[in-house]
Amino acid sequence: MLLCEDKPSPLGRPGWFYEIKWDGYRLMAGVAKGDVQLRTRNGALATKWFPELVAGLQRLSGGPHVIDGEVCVLDDLGRSDFNRLQDRARRRRWYEGADPVVYCAFDLLALDGRSLIGAAVEQRKAMLQALLSPAPPSVLFVGDFDAEHGRQMFEHAKELKLEGLVAKRLGSPYQPGVRSTDWQKVKVPGAVPPERFKR
Repeated sequence: MLLCEDKPSPLGRPGWFYEIKWDGYRLMAGVAKGDVQLRTRNGALATKWFPELVAGLQRLSGGPHVIDGEVCVLDDLGRSDFNRLQDRARRRRWYEGADPVVYCAFDLLALDGRSLIGAAVEQRKAMLQALLSPAPPSVLFVGDFDAEHGRQMFEHAKELKLEGLVAKRLGSPYQPGVRSTDWQKVKVPGAVPPERFKR
């Protein structure tokens, strides 16, 4: 998985676009003719943890496809709620009363068996949007907005108490396992409590 650089990214720079930063668990989804495999950032097989994601991704035609995204529990305003996700994921299965999860898909690494990691990020996103149009149940395509609206969207993120934004450099390839400066976090100060990292 390509990892975000932690140093802050200036907002509004030409040559960049922005996405909402979802507060969940990173998951890689492999889809091939109805067969779905979900893996965590550390490579753990998580397919049985989130059966609703599997059911949704099984509806995608063709394959094999490889999708990068974040599994989240969303609140009534559509914001990701990490604590509720953690409660759900801890059991590693669906259970009665479980919070439903959504797969927030933001990148496409392979389409119908063809690797896309060398393609520009905006091309990969366009192909992902086409693949997910219409998006199956429990799957959300993560849209983006251009640099011109970066500052405005960051202010909205603060008002909505989101974690922040992710800045991505136009034209950049996907670099698996690299903490690349092509993806940079733009964090809302105080959005993630310090105790999160003590668990």
